[in-house]
Amino acid sequence: DRDNGVILVRYQGQVFAFNLSCPHENAAVRWKAAVNRFECSRHDSVYSSAGVYAGGRATRNMDRFAVRRSGASVVVDVSRLIQSDQQKAAWEAAVIAV
Repeated sequence: DRDNGVILVRYQGQVFAFNLSCPHENAAVRWKAAVNRFECSRHDSVYSSAGVYAGGRATRNMDRFAVRRSGASVVVDVSRLIQSDQQKAAWEAAVIAV
């Protein structure tokens, strides 16, 4: 969802909602299927499928949005952006098992 800056990811039986901006300097983050990871378009930071920082200039994991299930749908709370370095427990809990 480019309008809200959100990407939903299903990975190993889990669903995450990530901010499409790199936490380093808010450049666009893109999924690179060939290498199975996210990459920053400006400063080469890289992240795993689960949004975990793997290298580059960033200093933390990708930011997640709070998610919940509503019937068969996933609901993303775009008003609740969660940063792993400031809200570790909430960041780790921002996932739905599928």
